[in-house]
Amino acid sequence: MAAGERAEEPLAELSHYVVARPIYSEAGFQEENERRPPLPPTLRERAQAACRCSRKRAFQITRSFLPILEWLPNYRVKEWLISDVISGVSTGLVATLQGLAYALLVAVPVGYGLYSAFFPILTYFFLGTSRHISVGPFPVVSLMVGSVVLSMAPDDNFLIDGSNATGTNGTGTLIDTESRDAQRVLIASTLTFLVGILQVVFGVLQIGFIVRYLADPLVGGFTTAAAFQVLVSQLKIVLNVSTKNYNGVLSIIYTLIETFEKIGTTNIADLIAGLLTIFVCMVVKEINDRFKHKIPIPIPIEVIVTIVATGISYAADLEKKYNAGIVKSIPRGFLPPEPPDVSLFSQMIAASFSIAIVAYAIAVSVGKVYATKYDYAIDGNQEFIAFGFSNIFSGAFSCFVATTALSRTAVQESTGGKTQVAGIISAGIVLISIVALGKLLEPLQKSVLAAVVIANLKGMFMQVFDVPRLWRQNKVDAMIWVFTCVASIILGLDLGLLAGLLFGLLTVVLRVQFPSWGGFGNIPGTDIYKKVKDYKNVIEPEGVKILKFSSPIFYANIDGLKSSLKSTVGFDAVKVYNKRLKALRKIQKLIKKGKLKATKNGIISEPGINNEAFETDEEPEDNEDLQVPTKEVEIQVDWNSELPVKVNIPKVPIHSLILDFGAVTFLDIVAVRSIKTIIREFERIDVRVYFASYQDNLISQLERSAFFDDIVRKDIFFLTVHDAVLYIRNRMTHSDSQDPIFEKISLMQESKEPTEFTETSCPDDELDVQEEAMRRLAS
Repeated sequence: MAAGERAEEPLAELSHYVVARPIYSEAGFQEENERRPPLPPTLRERAQAACRCSRKRAFQITRSFLPILEWLPNYRVKEWLISDVISGVSTGLVATLQGLAYALLVAVPVGYGLYSAFFPILTYFFLGTSRHISVGPFPVVSLMVGSVVLSMAPDDNFLIDGSNATGTNGTGTLIDTESRDAQRVLIASTLTFLVGILQVVFGVLQIGFIVRYLADPLVGGFTTAAAFQVLVSQLKIVLNVSTKNYNGVLSIIYTLIETFEKIGTTNIADLIAGLLTIFVCMVVKEINDRFKHKIPIPIPIEVIVTIVATGISYAADLEKKYNAGIVKSIPRGFLPPEPPDVSLFSQMIAASFSIAIVAYAIAVSVGKVYATKYDYAIDGNQEFIAFGFSNIFSGAFSCFVATTALSRTAVQESTGGKTQVAGIISAGIVLISIVALGKLLEPLQKSVLAAVVIANLKGMFMQVFDVPRLWRQNKVDAMIWVFTCVASIILGLDLGLLAGLLFGLLTVVLRVQFPSWGGFGNIPGTDIYKKVKDYKNVIEPEGVKILKFSSPIFYANIDGLKSSLKSTVGFDAVKVYNKRLKALRKIQKLIKKGKLKATKNGIISEPGINNEAFETDEEPEDNEDLQVPTKEVEIQVDWNSELPVKVNIPKVPIHSLILDFGAVTFLDIVAVRSIKTIIREFERIDVRVYFASYQDNLISQLERSAFFDDIVRKDIFFLTVHDAVLYIRNRMTHSDSQDPIFEKISLMQESKEPTEFTETSCPDDELDVQEEAMRRLAS
């Protein structure tokens, strides 16, 4: 038992602590603890550091620009090569089918999707910092590119006479599809080139931080809306219904309306093939997810379905017998590189900016998931450069914008991929498809490819179930999610993303402009201060109000600080001061008329004279200086007692106000001036203002703003709230019966033993006591 008690004694000692130290104000703390002055480097020193070059530094710069030099020399051939080969083959098969399918979103011939699944990997292999992401097309980005392509090259621009027609737009009008597709490929590749230039610029300027403004709720709402846009765009392909190519605000609504208006022209063969593909893909993907620990390699269902569908279409000759829409032609081999059409840059610069940011954000967010899982780092700025050069390079070969896809990356990682060697092997599988297998896929129905796209949207649609959880955790984040989703559906992806970003920033501004605040009190027997409304046993120090304002203070929320001050103390300092001045003017006027007498102990009415001091509060103020006799007496005024004049003066039950600035990170010049005004407003009604728990940078900022003077000094700043409370308590205990300000002016209504005025020899132009008090109050 004794041993057990001895074992518990140290634990009991550690359950509480006692600290004995001085009460520290800012001035006192600086006297005992000298601050280390900052020594910022000079411009010359910065230039020397930037221009200094050595062999080691040159190697570091080269290795940072070519991350392959860091991981490839450490590649474990015996341990990783087989895993990377298996992963690369599996990922390459999926990438081939997704490349074909996502080309439909870009509104270019499907063969160009194979190029987009091949070329970007080659440059990312050398420049990328993620070891697991699979680089290539992604439905959201592809749809954004497609919206630009359709807006700049609509079908209406290629209407021709029937003799040269190669297709129709669903309204019976003939279209030169060959010229249209060539123009669309040029626009897509030019846009890709421009996106790559922007990404390289962003990386060189080290502004990878810009992706931080795309919060998770915003990205979730945006990608869900994009999934809905993709679904609608692929629905008409599954039904094989020809519609106009709408773009811009409400385009998705117009597309849905026209699709359902023409639903009677649905091709049954394409519809059945599409529905079966969606069903089979989603069932097998669910099996892959549920039994991923038992299945060593996920079932490549897209590849299997495509092979089966191609065989059926070829054997049954679905195009001729049922007029099914098929791929028809896939170019064999590579096209020569072509320069971008620079004249189109001005028309697509705005869209390219949003595409560059979204593509980068998707790639980095997916890359960080696996970097955290496998304990390595992702360099955000280098990723900008890597994807930028990948898009510039692939743009020259008629590709569209590349990023990564979560489903494809999941296949690469789950099948054992360790490095980007798996990525380069997957590019080899796509290369085989481009060179040798493209011809075999020509009988494939487009509805099957569209169904593959739709089946891969499941993960993005499942994000809808995040909204109830977000609403429980943070209603503002839930509102950002919903607003971004709705805006992206109605306005289009580019404007929707911008609207969501602005709405997210607006919520931040509003939360800073209207922050949380409250009156705080002390937990008895501790130095802990909590909000009075939240705890039952919290006690406010007598005569002291404590306000905590949880936000930076600047021009937009300074009125909120003033409003919270009024609510905390229970009165308006300016109104109190004005009421006191009004009362003093009336008292002076009545003393001059002889209706009141000033004595040492206060003011009394002349015996036998009816006291007419109770005048209406609505009497207009006399702003002229009152000429009272130059007799100096000490008139004490107790402003919290009943006054001999009918002026409704709010009670001031406190003598001190503490502002807890522990959550204030910065002040602007408007805030500094306003806080100094607040101090003076409270000081002139006998309430002293103190500051506590401030951060050191605020003191430096106040010093630069000329905040401190003879009246506002550093001794009103305390390291903690408890320091300020103890200082006030000691000050009130050891001071005289009244504060010196009260000794200058206070009011007592009654005195039974009037005394005569004490005359003093003063110059004629000297102010009497009341005017001197008013002058001090007004200062």
